[in-house]
Amino acid sequence: MESAKGSKRESKRKRSHSKSTGKTKTKTKRSKKSKEVETPQSSLQPPSTSTSTSSSLTVAQISEDVLTQLALKFWASGSSEEGVSYNAKLIEDVYETEIVGTNHALKRIVLLELSQYLENYLWPNFDAVSSTKAHLMSIAVLVNEKFREGVSAWESFIGRPEQFPGFFQRILSACVDEDDDFSFKEHSILMLFLVNCFKSLEVDIIREQIQRLVSLSIWTNLLPSRLEQELKSDTKLKKYWSALKKRDAKADEKTRAKQGKERKFLWNLIQKFLGVVMSIPESGAIDEEKLNYCNRFVELLIDLESMLPTRRFFNTLLDDSHLVIKCRMSPLSRRVEGKLFNQLLDILKFYTGFEINDRTGLALTDHDMTDIHYNSITSLQRAAFVHFKELETFALSTVASVDPRPALRKHFGALPARTLHKIAAHLNLLPEPEPMSDEDEYDKEFILEMLVSRHEKRLSQIEALNEMPIYPTDEILWDENVVPSEYYSGDGCLALPKLNLQFLTLHDYLLRNLNLFRLESTYEIRQDIEDVVKRMKPWTMNDGSTGFKGWARMAQPIAKFAVVEVAKPNIGENRPSRVRADVTLTLGVRPEIKEEWQALRRRDVLFLITCRMPSSRDADQDGSFKEKYGIAYVRGCEVEGMLNQEGKLIEDNPFEDRPEVPGDKRTFRIRLDTNQYQQDMAATLKGAEDVYETFNILMRRKPKENNFKAILETIRELMNTDCVVPDWIHDVFLGYGSPDASHYSKLPAYIPTLDWNDTFLSIDHLRACFPGHDVKCSVDDPVPPFRLTIPRVKDASKPELIVESYQLTNRGPYPYDQPRRNAIPFTPTQIEAIKSGMQPGLTLVVGPPGTGKTDVAVQIISNIYHNFPNQRTLIVTHSNQALNQLFEKILALDIEERHLLRLGHGEEDLLTEKDFSRYGRVNFILGKRLELLEEVQRLQVSLGVPGDVAYTCETSTHFFTYQVLGRWEKFVHKLKQNKDEDVGVIAKEFPFKKFFENAPQPLFKGVSYEEDFDIAKGCFTHIKTMFTQIDAFRAFELLRRGQDRTNYMLVKEAKIIAMTCTHAALKRHELVRLGFTYDNVLMEESAQVLEVETFIPLMLQKPEDGVSRLKRVILIGDHHQLPPVVQNMAFQKFSNMEQSLFTRFVRLGVPTVQLDAQGRSRPSLCQLYGWRYRALGNLPHVYRWPEFMTANAGFFFDYQLINVEDFKGVGESQPNPHFYQNLAEAEYVVAVYMFMRLQGYPAEKISILTTYNGQKHLIRDIISKRCSKNPCFGFPSRVSTVDRFQGQQNDYVLLSLVRTKAVGHIRDVRRLIVAMSRARLGLYVFARASLFQNCYELSPVFSLLLQRPLQLHLAPDEMYPTQRESDVELTCQPFVVGDMSHMANYVHQLYYKRIGDRQSTQISPPPEEQQTGTATSKPSQEEEEKEEGAEKASRDDDENDVSAPAAENDEDEEE
Repeated sequence: MESAKGSKRESKRKRSHSKSTGKTKTKTKRSKKSKEVETPQSSLQPPSTSTSTSSSLTVAQISEDVLTQLALKFWASGSSEEGVSYNAKLIEDVYETEIVGTNHALKRIVLLELSQYLENYLWPNFDAVSSTKAHLMSIAVLVNEKFREGVSAWESFIGRPEQFPGFFQRILSACVDEDDDFSFKEHSILMLFLVNCFKSLEVDIIREQIQRLVSLSIWTNLLPSRLEQELKSDTKLKKYWSALKKRDAKADEKTRAKQGKERKFLWNLIQKFLGVVMSIPESGAIDEEKLNYCNRFVELLIDLESMLPTRRFFNTLLDDSHLVIKCRMSPLSRRVEGKLFNQLLDILKFYTGFEINDRTGLALTDHDMTDIHYNSITSLQRAAFVHFKELETFALSTVASVDPRPALRKHFGALPARTLHKIAAHLNLLPEPEPMSDEDEYDKEFILEMLVSRHEKRLSQIEALNEMPIYPTDEILWDENVVPSEYYSGDGCLALPKLNLQFLTLHDYLLRNLNLFRLESTYEIRQDIEDVVKRMKPWTMNDGSTGFKGWARMAQPIAKFAVVEVAKPNIGENRPSRVRADVTLTLGVRPEIKEEWQALRRRDVLFLITCRMPSSRDADQDGSFKEKYGIAYVRGCEVEGMLNQEGKLIEDNPFEDRPEVPGDKRTFRIRLDTNQYQQDMAATLKGAEDVYETFNILMRRKPKENNFKAILETIRELMNTDCVVPDWIHDVFLGYGSPDASHYSKLPAYIPTLDWNDTFLSIDHLRACFPGHDVKCSVDDPVPPFRLTIPRVKDASKPELIVESYQLTNRGPYPYDQPRRNAIPFTPTQIEAIKSGMQPGLTLVVGPPGTGKTDVAVQIISNIYHNFPNQRTLIVTHSNQALNQLFEKILALDIEERHLLRLGHGEEDLLTEKDFSRYGRVNFILGKRLELLEEVQRLQVSLGVPGDVAYTCETSTHFFTYQVLGRWEKFVHKLKQNKDEDVGVIAKEFPFKKFFENAPQPLFKGVSYEEDFDIAKGCFTHIKTMFTQIDAFRAFELLRRGQDRTNYMLVKEAKIIAMTCTHAALKRHELVRLGFTYDNVLMEESAQVLEVETFIPLMLQKPEDGVSRLKRVILIGDHHQLPPVVQNMAFQKFSNMEQSLFTRFVRLGVPTVQLDAQGRSRPSLCQLYGWRYRALGNLPHVYRWPEFMTANAGFFFDYQLINVEDFKGVGESQPNPHFYQNLAEAEYVVAVYMFMRLQGYPAEKISILTTYNGQKHLIRDIISKRCSKNPCFGFPSRVSTVDRFQGQQNDYVLLSLVRTKAVGHIRDVRRLIVAMSRARLGLYVFARASLFQNCYELSPVFSLLLQRPLQLHLAPDEMYPTQRESDVELTCQPFVVGDMSHMANYVHQLYYKRIGDRQSTQISPPPEEQQTGTATSKPSQEEEEKEEGAEKASRDDDENDVSAPAAENDEDEEE
């Protein structure tokens, strides 16, 4: 969020933009007749050798740039000289001058990438044989840039795939080049290119080349004895190896040479890397490019090791090279500059020893790892006993006594290097030593470390996880390699885990997500700490201590801190079981702030900070924040409660007011992290300072942002349990096997016959929904509801579909007994989505904007409810708003209220008076029970039965069994004796006539025997349903405590349970403890949910006999819209944390159902975003309903791009860093809004959107000054950012794109799609047309927008609502608005012409005549809080959600 504490995710690099971009040219043909054009060397002089991008290029500068001129001439779409041929020297000149000559300046590379240099010139003209090094490297540079920008990189390669194998071979040759033709900078670029290739295994042309590099054949590089050992351990591999050798023998010389090159590539690359690492001296100057190359190479190795297909054989090769040990002993690892290198090595070492069977891919348990360790040690002991008498003591010792590292070094350290070499050779780790040589070729310390590291006892991954402190500390908070700053440019290497397509095991999956979620929370915490410390203004007092001149709402100086309890460790642990402390504050602040501090509740997270402000002469003004402000320590803690005057905890009671504590001093009892405390005390014993005697600041955070600890503990708990994913989804979840293995068509649990209930409106509707099927009906002209049988037949040209119509059971004579019916005419693709969701398995539904995703979800839920009444369905969404929309539609279907439950905050926003929370449902059931018992009483009276049978549910059940049921059976018996089927007998003998006197009369029609008998059965069904509910409510009589009743409601009674993904993460432990179970999961907005937050809802129950009872997983979302919010750019770009599970499944090729007809927007508006989806059409109602058929009053067009030039020479501005504003656009947008209000448009039908928070604040300021106090205008429905408005819509949208120097983050096509799809009837885009029109990613949209005039065309005489149809053109001359000032003046005049003379309210003059419309800086702390309060009602997030941070995803893409 762009707040007073600083922009969170804006990039410091500005994206240049070339005017020459346009549509991609697929191929450039060479012609002998075309003229050769020489490019003068002088025309390509680099503007600067600096790589700085501190200022953005203007459109004019871009137009004048030499690269733009070259693009226009040679490769831009519609280039000026059509006959110009391919010029190889041009590529050489561009590479040497614009890339190498500028030291790979980002601006120059961005400009080349934006001009489509790769798509239109480099790749179409690449030849694997003749193309130069510059050509090769230029392609690699631009592919890397596309990955950095987050745009598609392989599309142009896919268009010309025949050249890719040759290109890739050239890349491989360059990577292992021994002739020094490539600099280390270029080698780093090549390493990054390979990293990006391994990230793209879903692309066929990439996967085909990569597989050859990591196949079994790479074992030709192994030590012969090691190879024999590995093949002996796996008979299958031995067979494959023999077959491989036979194929090699039959291959020709050329093929063998090519294969040999591929097989030796990784081995040669490793050897080259080791040579580079060892060439770096331990002291003195260091070559930065060498260092970058080393870091990039280790990153590549980590990527190879962290995916099963690439590590299966490579892990053995890497182990045989002993790379990790050699790197650990290299001089670089001992240098300060090697910090990142060492952190990357730690990750690599972790993955080389990961707990997985490399061959089978099965996860290894702690028991398996222990067995492997013991076998390794005992085999070494046997070898030592037989062959090395010097190790007799070692050989005869117990494993536990020799496997610690010190013991191993003691036993082996005394041996000479040659003996150690012999031991290593015996273990197939090294070749046999030369028999004639006295000097050993290997260093003794290296061999010793190799033996020790292979055999030492390691801490298991679970033990290491459980010993990890949960709160971030000062060491992590400001480590740029782990938690990079907000200005991460995307071109550096970091020591972070990555979320890609595949994971090794569930443990690996959870561990990566745990680390990233923890670090993302750390980033947010760091920003909060920096904000409060700055506000408190620490200073150094005369005695050297630190005082505070300022104040912060979220932090207070600590008056006293003391640890009051350190409990004994639990059995088997060495950390304390509990550590408590008391922290005292003096709250001499405003009453409302004091109340906020006193409102701290149990489990709220606080942070203890030690700030030692250095004196002005000692302060490093250029250092990090930590050094500048002297942040010595940061520790997290959890509130237990506030203490009263007697030092006792004040209990939290939501139903009672807290007792008043006099004075300003407040003491809080807190719990410290026991793992962290144990580590700190261990350091103190070694002479370090006692951290817990130094704290001087206590910081709190907003509850909404502060649930990270609960979520991290949930993930850690999952990792400590037997995490069971259903077998049918396990492999697909990890990214292996056939992508369609979890589809219903592939699963044995396929159900051919299902009740489709009210899905179809008629038999014609059904036939239309199954085109290509042979529909067979059991009766002529069947009417719904239908039961369908769809046999599973493979490869049937016209599959058979059997339709069975059935009569719904008569539920009773009252109107409310009639079932609620679906009225939506679903489309064929919607029906396919519903069909897939009803079947067991994994269902992915891609729902473009306005295609009825929610309606499909609700129908799936309803059909599952009616087909499988004993199954329970869990509904999960990202936001409360989406959950409420889903729930409101569920209420409209035929589902019993008592089976619905809504968990978490937000149920109060439901548009119903009913309360669906746990306590609300319990109250509903108790109230319903009383109503039903009253009905029982009435039935008793009507039957003349004495006594109080309606006293309890139990007595009522007895009454039904012994009194009601007998009368019904007697009645049925009499009817059976009525041979003539006399109609009058039914009305005469029916025993419950008196009870149904309040039903619509006459009860029996007397027309036919069958009709009256059906009515009688319906009446008894009503009575039976009544007693069935009473019996279900009996438990609520027996349970007296409210908590027990709510738990019973959750665990037993509810069939459809809804919650947000964050609530699921927060409450998992409680749900599992209560025995919560469910059979189906349906997740809406799943493309907006983080990977792990999609996974946790699948794990909210204990497995039954080691098997998950989960039968269906239904994910509904749209990966073409914005992804999950990730605040830190490094986690978003480098770690790919923004990838949702839904998006990953789509990338893997899991079958999806894409809804293909939208009903939100006019067909013309749909074109602006429909291009992104496959065959997106329109629902019939958008051609029929009056609102879509009527034109936009006062406008010539239903959508238009309005070009906005600078106002007084200023376009975009930044009153604060990265707080983008554009005054001209803001004034223009507000003027058009005022015009619309004067034309009669309702304010609630208009929303104003923008792509930046700064512009949002500016527009709000202008509206406040011009419109808020005038009832003729007022506020629009929403003024928001595009990101925040995802999932919402309005009739008319005014969109401001803000930027005038660089395209900015609207270049992310997902954000563009959201922006274009929010309007139903009218969209008016305000932007600098010359900047956006040539951007390749935006071209599908702007090519449409540019077909209409760039000046706003109005028809002021046409008032809202108009009768003009949308396809009827206005005959009058348009009022063409010249610019913003013209529009502002016109609105000012129009107001006084129409309204001003009839009321006293005045409006502010246009911007030229006054100074109110000036750019604003970021809001202050108080303004932010006031604004947050005002927006609270419209927020989508759960009050307890931390997964959806308050900060919007308004980051600027790297420029």
